Amino acid sequence: MYNQLLTKIQNKTAQVGVIGLGYVGLPLAVGLGKVGFRVIGVDASASKVEHLGRGISYIPDVPTEEVTALVERDLLKATTDYHLLQQTEVVFICVPTPFDSMKAPDLTFVRQAAAGLTPFLHADQLVVLQSTTYPGTTEEVVKPILEQSGLVAGRDFFLAFSPERIDPGRTDFTVENTPKVIGGINPESAALAGQLLAQLTPHIHLVSTPRAAEMTKLLENIFRSVNIALVNELAILSERMGIDFWEVIEAAKTKPFGFMPFYPSAGVGGHCIPVDPYYLSWKAREYDFYTRFIELAAEVNGDMPYHTVDLVRRGLNRFGKNLRDARLLILGVAFKPNIDDARNSPAERVIELLLKDGAQVVYHDPYVPTFRIGGDVVMREVQTIEGVPLDEQTLAGIDCAIIVTNHANIDYAWVVDKCPLIIDTVNATRPFTAQSDKIIRLGTPN
Repeated sequence: MYNQLLTKIQNKTAQVGVIGLGYVGLPLAVGLGKVGFRVIGVDASASKVEHLGRGISYIPDVPTEEVTALVERDLLKATTDYHLLQQTEVVFICVPTPFDSMKAPDLTFVRQAAAGLTPFLHADQLVVLQSTTYPGTTEEVVKPILEQSGLVAGRDFFLAFSPERIDPGRTDFTVENTPKVIGGINPESAALAGQLLAQLTPHIHLVSTPRAAEMTKLLENIFRSVNIALVNELAILSERMGIDFWEVIEAAKTKPFGFMPFYPSAGVGGHCIPVDPYYLSWKAREYDFYTRFIELAAEVNGDMPYHTVDLVRRGLNRFGKNLRDARLLILGVAFKPNIDDARNSPAERVIELLLKDGAQVVYHDPYVPTFRIGGDVVMREVQTIEGVPLDEQTLAGIDCAIIVTNHANIDYAWVVDKCPLIIDTVNATRPFTAQSDKIIRLGTPN
């Protein structure tokens, strides 16, 4: 069984299924197709499937021309129907893993993906979970669902976990060259997953269990969460102490060892950093353990939108204006610069808080034409708002512009010239400090 699948992987005759064709699944599917595997992608979104059927990419990191070429060569096919996975030898599960309103893990999509695959699971198949999750998910959640097929993991089919390491917008490290960590329920499962992923990147690191691989992903993201919280807290302290914290970071960066720069902002966003720490904190309670350090970091980062709103309030007061009925422009709602991904963006909470306080809020983001807010403790009602153009007419009626995401294609010099007040949470206006009477930068004396 093992040798037959290994041979198919090595000669690229194994067909690969990818469940979930989003920011993780589509780059993986295209990457595998480019090296010669025939890939069948499954997604619940009929719109995504329709786009891929026409050879069109909906993710900026995946060029449309690559999708078109694979579709034309019959190396990539998308469907909403799980039954086509019966034709595959390997299946990756790349679905979202959010948390619920109580910040407990929501594995609905993982369970649905496993349940959708189960009727079509066959002997000798390899299943690899890639969705970020708490240690134990592969063996405690996915394995029992798949074994409802009557097949036994480790005996009849192979099962492994390999965390996704996608960083949207990044071009130096992609799915095709980022090292992969793999943990299988047995050595054969890990080895087969390693052989397949080695077709994408030669950098394969095997760990002893899926739990170790699951914890690896959480460590990577919690490391970032904790360090971001550290600089966010020190930025607020620096405001009170009359120190430019951005200057401090630049100075610390000159040390060639023992320091890694992180930067303050209005909060953290994306799918991983705001979510993953809570996955581990939730699971830790099962072991009578409380991750106080991790939860404190999440609390500090979660407070940054509130601090941003406080800076807006103080800035308006400087000009004798109130937050209520103030006309405000948010610049950037994507969770990081120069991408279209707005998942868990701190801009969401900033906008909600400003609206709750009676302000009039619009936003501009060249990458995000519409933006969803609400459906949470601050704003129960879900709203979808549309971006506005960044032009003379928009800025003419603005009392304050708040820079949340530092997109490179925004003319900040022009914005500073036209707006009476700028709240800058990302240091985008540092070159224009000569006009500091109208600029408040997070992490600096104000």
